[in-house]
Amino acid sequence: MGKTYANILKTVGNTPVVRINKLAPEGINLFVKIEAFNPLGSVKDRLALGIIEDAEKSGALKPGQTVIEGSSGNTGIGLAMVCAQKGYPLVVTMAESFSVERRRLMRFLGAKVILTPATAKGTGMVDKAAELAEANGWFLTRQFENQANPDMHARTTAQEIIADFEGEALDYWVTGYGTGGTLQGVARVLSEKRPETKVVVCEPEDAQLLGSGKPQERQDNGAPAASHEAFKPHPMQGWTPDFIPKITGDAVDMGLIDQLVTVTGAEAMQCSRDLAQKEGILVGTSSGGTFAGALKVCRSAPAGSTVLCMLPDTGERYLSTPLFADIPADMSDEEVEISRSTPNYHLEPAA
Repeated sequence: MGKTYANILKTVGNTPVVRINKLAPEGINLFVKIEAFNPLGSVKDRLALGIIEDAEKSGALKPGQTVIEGSSGNTGIGLAMVCAQKGYPLVVTMAESFSVERRRLMRFLGAKVILTPATAKGTGMVDKAAELAEANGWFLTRQFENQANPDMHARTTAQEIIADFEGEALDYWVTGYGTGGTLQGVARVLSEKRPETKVVVCEPEDAQLLGSGKPQERQDNGAPAASHEAFKPHPMQGWTPDFIPKITGDAVDMGLIDQLVTVTGAEAMQCSRDLAQKEGILVGTSSGGTFAGALKVCRSAPAGSTVLCMLPDTGERYLSTPLFADIPADMSDEEVEISRSTPNYHLEPAA
């Protein structure tokens, strides 16, 4: 039966849970929740909608007021969709090191993108957003501290998972943390409704912020006061910033995390390729990282266990990154030979 939607924002959420077949270890039921099915291709569409609608309801966001956020890309893209549909101007600050596709997508959706120096890392783009908001009277969404972020996941992502596994086992739920919104929002609900489900959080092996056990230096409003001393650059864009977000820190303090798993950049990129080429699931490096973590959980889990892994975004957002570095635009030698195996319509390789 057909269904129509009042606007694009009504299509956010209700993303599918899909069984992994070829890549799942024998005897383990491995599933992924594919957030690329959100309208702008990532889990951050949920955050963007939740924060803006909460601000409208509270009166913190006035009609026609400019919205601003510091983002590695996916939140900015989600906000660009929401702001375009609702009629708010949007400015996004983003470190220059993040993929070009992201800034072009935001600009295509009507947002202004202000690049910050790569040397200032994520804290630099966050501080620049706060600076611009204060100077211009703009609404700062504060994705890393705004409680509307995890609350949106508690209302949507978590409820979808509960419904999808109703009457069935769910032994492990595996996620990265990013802002911490998905982690805190879903884990809160699981702790209440599915307390037997272990919450597993992944982070880069070279940037073990949570694993270090060292606290994050914060401003009075919960925003980071400086980069975390355990941070090192890694290829999983948006997966772990150079600080522990307040929302993530709160999840730690609430005792919501059962296990930490570390993943290398190489493992993340290999899993992204494997998901594409063996399961037909196109995702980015952060999804590959989470999936690599889920495979580690599977290998140590008791036989018959059920594992659900979050896949936060689409692979098309990484075309200019190392994930696609080995994927040529021109024909390979093997492809040229296939072309030459029949007489017509052969395109000679460029000299």
